[in-house]
Amino acid sequence: MTIRIVTDSSAGIPPHIADELDITVLDLHITREESADKDDEKGEVQGTSGLSSLELAAAYARQLERGGDEGLVALHLSKRLSSTWSAAVSASAVFDDTVRVIDTDAAGMSLGFAAIVAASFARAGADLDGCVAAAKGALALSETWLYLSQLDDIRKSGRISATTAMLSAALLATKPILRVHDGKLELAIKTRTQKKAFSRLVDHVVARADGMPGYAAIQYAGDKDSAETLKELLSEALPEGSTVEVYPLDEVIMVHTGEGALGLSVFFATPTVE
Repeated sequence: MTIRIVTDSSAGIPPHIADELDITVLDLHITREESADKDDEKGEVQGTSGLSSLELAAAYARQLERGGDEGLVALHLSKRLSSTWSAAVSASAVFDDTVRVIDTDAAGMSLGFAAIVAASFARAGADLDGCVAAAKGALALSETWLYLSQLDDIRKSGRISATTAMLSAALLATKPILRVHDGKLELAIKTRTQKKAFSRLVDHVVARADGMPGYAAIQYAGDKDSAETLKELLSEALPEGSTVEVYPLDEVIMVHTGEGALGLSVFFATPTVE
């Protein structure tokens, strides 16, 4: 009997890792609606919807039963990007203090790293407070960026900040990199070419690493060649002992980013100082 760890599919945890650490990954919903845009040849638009409090309560109950009611840590997509967090808080209310919903302010593998670390602590025998502290510590050590080949899909989704949305028309000819900051997507780097975008992103990651090894996860939407290019650049530039892996981007995220997007999450050895 151990503390159970639950996250959602936006975390992008590779299935073999989730299975190995017994992390429960709940699939967010993909919605399809008829397009109101006459110029949309597809005839439909896709989106995502958060998990409901009823779905989450049922999932938490099943996992608590598996863990002998010792406790559960819930790690979900940032509340500024999805309704799932607020639904999780509502669902947790029926379990007294045995379900802890962490306000992650995260997305992508930053969320995945936190779940992996918490699950590792749980397997080592940590109690609920210990697993919560481990997850929060991992979140403080992680950063996530999103490279976009175009802004149309994410602009339509409404999941970029108001400032970035206002600038989006001027950015359509650029190769922007967004950063997940305080739970929302903000413009971090603006360049004209993918090569320059990758170069500036690698420079930032290396400076942030400050000579210490890190773990980087690159997630790609369709274009694996670009992911491999970024992997090579990071592998050459990061300190010895660093690891860089490449995984497919989850379909839930692809709905908003479009083809050609790359997500980069890095787990650093020291916390961010701002």
